[in-house]
Amino acid sequence: MSVIEGNRTAFYQVLLNTLLVSVMNFTVWFAITFYVYLETRSVFATGVISGIFLVMTALTGIWFGSLVDHFPKKTVLQASALISTILYAGALAVYLATPRAEFTDPASPVLWGMVVLLMLGVIASNPRAIALSTLVTVLIEPGSRDRANGLVGTASGTSILVTSVISGLLVAFGGMTWVLVLALVVLGGALLHLSFVSLPEPARDATQKRQVDLRGTIALVRSVPGLPALIVFSAFNNLLGGIFMALLDAYGLSLVSVQVWGLLWGLLSTGFILGGLMIARTGLSANPVRVLLAINLVLWAVTVLFPLRSSVVLLCAGLFVYMTLAPYAEAAEQTILQKVVPYERQGRVFGFAQSVEQAASPLTAFLISPVAQFVFIPFMTDGAGARTIGGWFGTGAERGLALVFVLTGVIGLIATTAALRSRPYRRLSTRYAEAPAPIAS
Repeated sequence: MSVIEGNRTAFYQVLLNTLLVSVMNFTVWFAITFYVYLETRSVFATGVISGIFLVMTALTGIWFGSLVDHFPKKTVLQASALISTILYAGALAVYLATPRAEFTDPASPVLWGMVVLLMLGVIASNPRAIALSTLVTVLIEPGSRDRANGLVGTASGTSILVTSVISGLLVAFGGMTWVLVLALVVLGGALLHLSFVSLPEPARDATQKRQVDLRGTIALVRSVPGLPALIVFSAFNNLLGGIFMALLDAYGLSLVSVQVWGLLWGLLSTGFILGGLMIARTGLSANPVRVLLAINLVLWAVTVLFPLRSSVVLLCAGLFVYMTLAPYAEAAEQTILQKVVPYERQGRVFGFAQSVEQAASPLTAFLISPVAQFVFIPFMTDGAGARTIGGWFGTGAERGLALVFVLTGVIGLIATTAALRSRPYRRLSTRYAEAPAPIAS
């Protein structure tokens, strides 16, 4: 993209490397979720997997951000991929040594031991996302960072596109064996590629201690008008988003086979790519804070609409709109932080935001699965809901999940409308417009 100014060569190399690693981490994530649901047929089990992932993300974000600030970015990228490789190798050994019948029991300790190893491997890749956000600041000129963030979103969409296709097919025809073998091969290739990439590393303050410094990070966040409110708003969105993490696969798999669901995700993720490319071409306007909230209004409206009928076509239409617009929200938040936060502390602030924003999601993911299983599904199968609204909304387990999505969208619309009318929104918009863009020194 010629409109992106800065050290484009290094940026594209890191983006390519991140794409390779993201493909495999998404593949492992999708595959283990598909595999556990297909083997156990337990919505509760898939919700627990989402909960494990989100708890780990929330607990490690601040620490990972400190690592990104205190160590060379290339070292962080290499160590992250190496640790994931080791954990995936351990999970493959467990899988090959265990009789398949053991994995049909949702209470199997061996099954959950393998799940934890895989989730740790996926979590080990999280420092890469934080490092990439800070590398946009150091490699790309301030006026082009929103466009670069759009390309980061495109890479994420491409990851989902490739992942969703291959994960469904691999699980359908080979269980977890070929998923993990492919992960080891690709991560090994990413490590080799990164060894040839040269990344500039700004001078550091040698007197700065290598510590998490949570107190200093919180003080910095509080010093930026409206920034705490932005993080709280994103945390609330993720509280609701945990419902998607826990239930969307079960909802989709109740409508189509795992092979079709994987292929559909591949097609739908082209929306993510399209959205990212649109941002890379046009940017986000002069007020990304307004863009962030306006996009959320549309996303929650879509969440209300797509479950109203038991239709895979309506589901796909809604998810395509969702995926096309979601990169705008992500790029807007990253662009805001890259401008209002000093570069030397961006890793910690990105990590802090990640931890706080994800902290609420595990609660939702853990709670909504049993609530859906034991409350909403019976409610819409043979309970009061089926008798009251079942005539037009439909009845059955899938309709119980759909009702959860509709209620989630309504709550999201109310919260986002309130945020647009709030004082912190106006203060952060003003601060973004007036703040000088930080540059690497």
